[in-house]
Amino acid sequence: MSLLEIDNLSVRYGPADAPPVVDGLDLRLEAGEVLAIVGESGSGKSQAMLALLGLIDPPGQVAADRLQFAGHDLLALGERQRRRLLGRELAMVFQDPLAALDPSYRVGFQLEEVLRQHLGLRGREARRRALELLEQVEIPAAASRLEAYPHQLSGGMAQRVAIALAIAAEPLLLIADEPTTALDVTIQAQILELLLNLQRERGMALLLISHDLAVVAECASRVCVMYAGQAVEVGPLPGLFDAPAHPYTEALLAALPEAGTARRPLHGLPGSVPGRHDRPVGCLLAPRCAYVQDDCRARRPPLEAKRQSQARCYHPRNQESP
Repeated sequence: MSLLEIDNLSVRYGPADAPPVVDGLDLRLEAGEVLAIVGESGSGKSQAMLALLGLIDPPGQVAADRLQFAGHDLLALGERQRRRLLGRELAMVFQDPLAALDPSYRVGFQLEEVLRQHLGLRGREARRRALELLEQVEIPAAASRLEAYPHQLSGGMAQRVAIALAIAAEPLLLIADEPTTALDVTIQAQILELLLNLQRERGMALLLISHDLAVVAECASRVCVMYAGQAVEVGPLPGLFDAPAHPYTEALLAALPEAGTARRPLHGLPGSVPGRHDRPVGCLLAPRCAYVQDDCRARRPPLEAKRQSQARCYHPRNQESP
């Protein structure tokens, strides 16, 4: 049994006939694995993970055939059971650390609250462990930072505190949602290196949500590419990036700055992601795809095994026999 099993997950807002923002997502994650979910803004990456955590509020609707983590049926959990699970076995680092931290309380208090809630630590023992956590995420002058409020921290420092809070109870799975988006380039590299070091030291699974394919290529062992709410390609790295099967994955890679030269300029993907009222009957990429054929427009392709990955395409790329 995989650590995380997701079958046919959908997230929808509005009436029952409204198109889903997450559409039939299937995903598996093994213990200790680093999996990346990539795709442009609005592809459903973050919504899928918020659904996993039970953080989709009404009028949002979540449905799935299976949503299971470490033997827990997440669809059947009560509120009290979910609170015990989140932060203890399953934790998340959000995009904006200052929004994730409570501005009214000092860093030390927030860390000690997590330790008290999930590990039963109190008093000096909790304080000592809070200090150790700040040192583990490489915060300088860690003892003084325990007394700081979130607004007194830089963006990189606040993100390190958010990571310390997430790993405090030693979760089995850490979800990192665009953890470096708001940070300077040099700080981004430090935060990613920190996350990977923690993942290796603790043996926890890491699910990295990103739109940066270069980062994903360096960090992850497997990747799920999402487009318009669907997983369009899932497979191991570096094979999937070396020979993508889905035209959308190919287009993302062709748009990387590293792919452009003086003789071969960057290629953008024409058109735009389908909206609520213009979703095609067939493949969702069909209106933008350079390789579209009649069957692509007629019916929605399933996610099927190809030579190196699973891809949602009737006419996959790079599938010649070796």
